[in-house]
Amino acid sequence: MKHYLLKVYHKLKVNRTMGWKAAQKLIRHWKVLRGDNVMIIRGKDKGETGTIKRVIRSQNRVIVEGKNLVKKHIKQGQGHEGGIFAVEAPIHASNVQVIDPVTGKPCKVGVKYLEDGTKVRVSRGIGASESIIPRPEILKIRTTPRPTVLGPKDTPMDLVLEKTYDPKTGRGMPEL
Repeated sequence: MKHYLLKVYHKLKVNRTMGWKAAQKLIRHWKVLRGDNVMIIRGKDKGETGTIKRVIRSQNRVIVEGKNLVKKHIKQGQGHEGGIFAVEAPIHASNVQVIDPVTGKPCKVGVKYLEDGTKVRVSRGIGASESIIPRPEILKIRTTPRPTVLGPKDTPMDLVLEKTYDPKTGRGMPEL
């Protein structure tokens, strides 16, 4: 039985601290994203709203900015002071709901495809406006900018734009 569990751990790429039952229950299709405005629906901060600061997918948890604060005792070390600090603790993803941009109430999130084929998130549930939930601005900002100068392994633009196949004559098609 242990050999089988080790194989499951390696396939799912999860923490060894997590049990195998929990590893099977990882959320595959996440509906909440970093930067979303959410309402906490369970726990000590129930009813409060905040912004998602971080998503921990390996644990099915999120960290909401300024919510679920716990006291952390930190020992003094080289370069930093010790003491008791208030730190944001992770909340399970099932305990938060995205806020509907129109009604301002918590709602379920669905996925819809527009006429042009773009995939968007939509508010669902009782009393929801069925409106599009915009993608958070923080996700549109790249942490590392795209390189503007060609590197040694980049293909030159004249080779990229060179036309190698003519669909009318079939020239450029490999002989099979």
